Parts: sequence; structure tokens; C-alpha cells
Amino acid sequence: VQLQACGGGLVQAGGSLRLSCAASGSIFSINAMGWFRQAPGKQRELVASITSGGVTNSADSVKGRFTISRDNAKNTVYLQVNSLRPEDTAVYFCYARVYRVADGAWGDYWGQGTLVTVSS
Repeated sequence: VQLQACGGGLVQAGGSLRLSCAASGSIFSINAMGWFRQAPGKQRELVASITSGGVTNSADSVKGRFTISRDNAKNTVYLQVNSLRPEDTAVYFCYARVYRVADGAWGDYWGQGTLVTVSS
């Protein structure tokens, strides 16, 4: 199973980006998907998550600015990030909890990270 994230970049404060992350491989189903971020010198923190049924959860710091969604048919999760602030600068990592076809077991998988840089 692999997760491929993309969509990061350099943007001015107040700008927007759309991050996406596609899961591929020996996948029977995916439970939770979501995004974490890690800023330089800081711990990785949860940004937002979404269940297969569409129930979402997000950090207080991004509520009203970031929106998570997913396309179950494409095994893809998205993060629409609006009204970006310099403090949103971080590497954004996607994750997925996958039920594998090969061995009939659950596993947690991470994407490679995509850098979001917000200039003031």
C-alpha cells in the first residue's frame, strides 16, 4: 500500500491550496483518512481527519479555514486550505487506515509529505 500526496507549494498569506493524497495497492477498504502537519522544530500534529462515512474532525486552529473531504471510489483524501497564515507553514502528511487484501489485516500508512510555505 502506498500513499502519494501532492498539492503543496509557496503561497502568500491569505492564499489557498488544495492538497490531495491517493492510496494505491492491495486495498480492500479504508477506514479513517486524514492529514497531519509538522513545522520546523515542532511535533507532528493532527490537522483534520475523515471517516469512510464522512464524519470529520479538525484542529481548532484550522476550523473555518481548512476543509477535508474524500472520494472513496478513488481512495483519495483532499484538504482544501484557505486563508493561509505564516504559522500554517509545515510539511503536511496524509495517512490512511487500510484493510489489506493480501493478509486480511488493518495497517496504518503515511504519505511522503508535501511542503506548504506561507509567506507574510
